[in-house]
Amino acid sequence: MAILERHDTGAVAHLRMNAPDRLNALSDAMLAALQESLDTLREDRGIRAVILSGAGKAFCAGHDLKEMQAARQAEDGGAAAFADLFDRCANVMRSIRSLPQPVIARPHGIATAAGCQLVASCDMAVAAEGTRFGVNGVNIGLFCSTPMVALSRNVPRKQAFEMLTTGAFIDTARACELGLINRAVPEADLEAETMQLAETVAAKLGSAVRIGKEAFYAQIELGLDAAYDYTGRVMVENMLDRDTDEGITAFLEKRSPEWRQ
Repeated sequence: MAILERHDTGAVAHLRMNAPDRLNALSDAMLAALQESLDTLREDRGIRAVILSGAGKAFCAGHDLKEMQAARQAEDGGAAAFADLFDRCANVMRSIRSLPQPVIARPHGIATAAGCQLVASCDMAVAAEGTRFGVNGVNIGLFCSTPMVALSRNVPRKQAFEMLTTGAFIDTARACELGLINRAVPEADLEAETMQLAETVAAKLGSAVRIGKEAFYAQIELGLDAAYDYTGRVMVENMLDRDTDEGITAFLEKRSPEWRQ
């Protein structure tokens, strides 16, 4: 049984973490499988959107604490293993952000610590009502410093800091209010609602979405003037695309575009 399952529906790839007995913890094996799949998807121009979900009763409970504790047996107390673990986890999170295709998280049950980081790292998220989100490491003496990177880029500062220092869960209503997720739907509708969003995105011109996703994250880190300078250049690049020309021409001629991508 694969620890990470993939199946495709048209131009939408479905990745499902499949370690329900460990609440889909980000073990060494899970991180390796995620990284391999993301690297493969990066080169797959037939896929235009990705949905990330988890099997069983939870989306993801964060890092595998049993594996982490076992690493303490090394001569250095686990320092090298811990550094390697957090580097590999950060690479997975960065790979989601840099993936050409939009990635939609589909959390249910709980998304805690690095599991919450995984939701925050995705471009969008549709959650099952009743899902709980938290960066709870502080409760066991481990501040969620790496999950904080993605969380604080989704959630306002004071609310992020409260979550990090109290270790308290937030529900889907609060997660939606803070911007951690796009929407919450009844669990019975979760698969269909997420798929509808993915198919809407996948129906757009792939090259335009790829250009736009990269530009979205690049400009958000810039000052106002630099952001406009950068995105102006991006718009020129986009306008010179043959398929963009076709899309605008088709709109003016009141017909469907014949895109190559």
